[in-house]
This record gives sequence, C-alpha cells and structure tokens, in this order.
Amino acid sequence: MLAVLARQVFARVLIAIPMIFALSIVVFVVLRMLPADPLAMMLPPTATPAEVDALRAALGLDRSLPVQYGIWLAHALHGDLGRSITSGETVTHLIATNLPATIELSVVALVFSLIISIPGGLLLYALHKRRGELLADGFVVLLISVPSFLWGIFLMLLLGVMWPVLPFSDRFGADIAPPKVTGFALIDFLLRGDLHAWGNAFSHLVLPALALALGFAPLIIRVLRASLLEAAGEQYAMVARLRGQSDTRIVLRHMLKNAALPTLTLIGVQFGFLFGGTLLIEMIFSFPGLGNLMVQAVRNHDLPLIQGIALVFCVIILVINTCVDCLYTVVNPRLRDA
Repeated sequence: MLAVLARQVFARVLIAIPMIFALSIVVFVVLRMLPADPLAMMLPPTATPAEVDALRAALGLDRSLPVQYGIWLAHALHGDLGRSITSGETVTHLIATNLPATIELSVVALVFSLIISIPGGLLLYALHKRRGELLADGFVVLLISVPSFLWGIFLMLLLGVMWPVLPFSDRFGADIAPPKVTGFALIDFLLRGDLHAWGNAFSHLVLPALALALGFAPLIIRVLRASLLEAAGEQYAMVARLRGQSDTRIVLRHMLKNAALPTLTLIGVQFGFLFGGTLLIEMIFSFPGLGNLMVQAVRNHDLPLIQGIALVFCVIILVINTCVDCLYTVVNPRLRDA
C-alpha cells in the first residue's frame, strides 16, 4: 500500500507544479491590472513626481510585466516572496507567523463539524420514513442556508455579548506568552505544560471554529444520510438482517464504513472551501490568521503580500486534496489495486 500511496503523491506533485505555475501567473497579472497604486500607500501626499519615479524604479514597478514576473519567480523559487510594502517585513516571515493560526482554526472547525455531522447523519438516517423526518430534514436545510459569517455574528452576539461565556476576539488572552516552537498555540502550550494557556487558547477558538463548523456540517449530514440509505439496499446489509443482527449493529459495524467513502470525498472537497472561509471569520473575530492578514493586505494595496498569501492558499488546497486522495486509498481497498 505504501508503494501505491507514494505513486499517488508523486503523480499529484507532477500535476501540481504546472498548476501552481499557472496560478502564480494569473494572480500576478490580475493584481497588476487592478486600478490601485501601491506607491500611494508608501509615499506622503506631498511627494514629488521624481520621488514617485525613484520609488517605482526601486521596487521594479517601472519594468514590463513579464520582466517583473520573471524577477518575482526567480526569487520565489529561492523562498523569497518579497517584502510587504506597508510593514517592510518579508512576506515569508509574515505568512509563517500567521499561517499556523489559520491551520489550527480550520482543523478545530473540521473536528467540530465531524462531532456535529456524524451523529446528525445517523439520526437523520434513523428517522427515515418515520415521524419527525420532515422536520429534521427541514432543520438541516435551514442550517445549510445560513452562511458561516452569519453564524459567526450570531454566536458572537449570543455567547460573547449577551451571555459572555466565551471570548470572541484575538487568539489568546493578553497575559499569555505567544507560542514560539511550532506556532500552533494548542501544541506549544501543551509542550510547555501550561494547561491554563491551553484552555485559554482553546476557548478563543471555540466561537470562530463553531461558526465554520455550522456552515460545513449540514452538507456532511445530508451526504452521510444519502450514503447510508444507499448502503441499506446493498446485499451485505440484507444478509446481516437475515442473520438477525440489530439495525444499530448493521449500521455501525457494516454500513457506516462504506458510507464513509463518499462522505470523505465531500469533506476533502469542502475542506478547501472551509479553509478559504476562514478569511471572513478571522475578520469577524479579530483572529490573527492568514485570512485577516490577507484582508489587511488588500486594504493597503500590498501587492507582494497579496500574491504570497494567494499562492500559499493554492498550495495548501492542493496539499489537502492530495492528503484526501491518499486517505481515500487507505480506506477503499479497491483503489490499491487500480
């Protein structure tokens, strides 16, 4: 199986290289076509035309578009994505500082969504052709129709303002020393044995992660229920019934494993959207992640930073899809011989 996984990863990497190259061109060209002058954010209103021309030449913005891209690509291949126009720090450092927070938020949101969706899917399947099915199905449709950012605002007002039981801004309290080992607060605080800081960081994650999960879980619930209904008509399920096994045992021991395959595919596809959805959620909760950094970069017309973050987002989505493909191969034995 390891050989199959290695071939799959190698094939994915081969496909990803031209995709990342094409995406970098698209992002670079689109950003240069925007009617925004980054120099306006760097120079005072009293700057003379000579000063503007000097700064434009210093940043390489006076050269042709292909030359600018060639210079950027040459530096990017060496891990240098340029410097932020507003802060002056390297784009690589800014991304490395903020990326762990977004990954941490996305993973916790995924865990929350699985905690909600797996029992929800099983319950919806159990209510099939029974009283309450219509009501439960309508409730799930209602959940799907509410986007994550609305859940974020609602949760903030309810559990952060009306009943202030959870913090709703920042990544951890002001009295907590920031993580320095991996950048992941939950891991670093555990490594240094500081359970108070860990609990504080987790409490700051609950509301934004729950907002993302509530927008993600209803889709999984519906797909899991549909997969279970399909599995219920399979021969192995009917044979198990003839042997006298209980419905609960058949579902949990036989059907759930097979129904997990299409559900896993959906999670893999939708996790990319969930990762992208952190952008708005991080803004709402003032969460210092990559999405928040992206919004600030767009607001300041910080082209190098926007381009670096967009590229990182694309790479992460490709990595997520590769991981899901590998996981799918592990779960589905038929793909190992394909």
